Amino acid sequence: MRTANLAGRLVLVTDDGLAVDVEEASNGRFGSDPQEIYQQWRAFRTWQADTVLPPGRPFVSADLGSPTPRPRQVLAVGLNYRAHADESGFAAPDTLPPVFPKYVSSITGPVSEVRLPAGGHTDWEVELVAVIGEEAYQVDEEAAWLHIAGLTAGQDLSERITQLSGPAPQFGLGKSYPGFTPMGPCLVTPDALADPDDLELGCTLNGEEVQKARTRDLLFSIPALIARLSAILPLLPGDVVFTGTPAGVGLGRTPQRWIAAGDVLVSRIKGIGELRQTFRA
Repeated sequence: MRTANLAGRLVLVTDDGLAVDVEEASNGRFGSDPQEIYQQWRAFRTWQADTVLPPGRPFVSADLGSPTPRPRQVLAVGLNYRAHADESGFAAPDTLPPVFPKYVSSITGPVSEVRLPAGGHTDWEVELVAVIGEEAYQVDEEAAWLHIAGLTAGQDLSERITQLSGPAPQFGLGKSYPGFTPMGPCLVTPDALADPDDLELGCTLNGEEVQKARTRDLLFSIPALIARLSAILPLLPGDVVFTGTPAGVGLGRTPQRWIAAGDVLVSRIKGIGELRQTFRA
C-alpha cells in the first residue's frame, strides 16, 4: 500500500500512479488529514485490504506534502553507516547510535524550494525514514516491524556551522532551518517492498551522483533502532525516525563542498520515489 499527502488530503496511490481520496472512498469513515490516519492505522489497513477502490485521478509531485506533516516526534540517527562514520572522523557506534531531534517546523513535501541560511555551510544527507503506525514502547527487535506504518524518503539537510559551533554541538538547530526536512513522495508499507531491509538509496547534486548505498549496510537496522529507541521512550503513532545517511556528504570531502544558490538536489530510494530540492540565497 502507498499513501500520500496530496494538497493536504490523504490519498491512496494506485499501482498505475493515480490518487484515490481516502475520505471520499471510505464515505467519511476515515478523515482527510494525512497525520491523523496513524491513530487508526490498523483499522485503515484492514479497510484498504477489503475495499475495491474507485477510479483514481492523476496528480503532479509538486502538489504532494510530507506523508507525516505534523509528527509529535522526529528522531534522527547519526553515524549509522560505517563509511559515513569514517568520513566524519568518528568511531562507529557499537551499542547505541547518536540520536538528535529535527523540529517539526522544518518539514516540507518532496518538491520544494529551500532558502539557504546566510553565511552557512549547507550539506546533504539522504536517508530512509520509518514512520510509526502503532505505539512502540520497550518493543523487542523481532516485533519491531509490526509497529511501523511504512517507509518514505527523507533529506536531513544540515547547516554545518550552526551544527558544530559552540561549546557543544547544536545538531537539532543546525538541521531544522525552514525546509530542511523534506519527506515523501509517499509512504510505502513494508509488505509492498521486496525487502524493506535492503533498499538502494542515493542522491545527485546538479546531476552528479554524490551518495549511493544500500540500507542493508546500516549498522543498526530499522528493527534494531526501534528496539533501542523504544527501550528509552515511547514512539507514538505518526512519529518519524530518520535512520542515518551513507557516505558522500559534503562535510567529508576534500575539499569540503556545500550547497550553493541555484543547486538542485535529487534524492531517491528505489521502490519509494524521489525528492527534489532547489536552493536559493
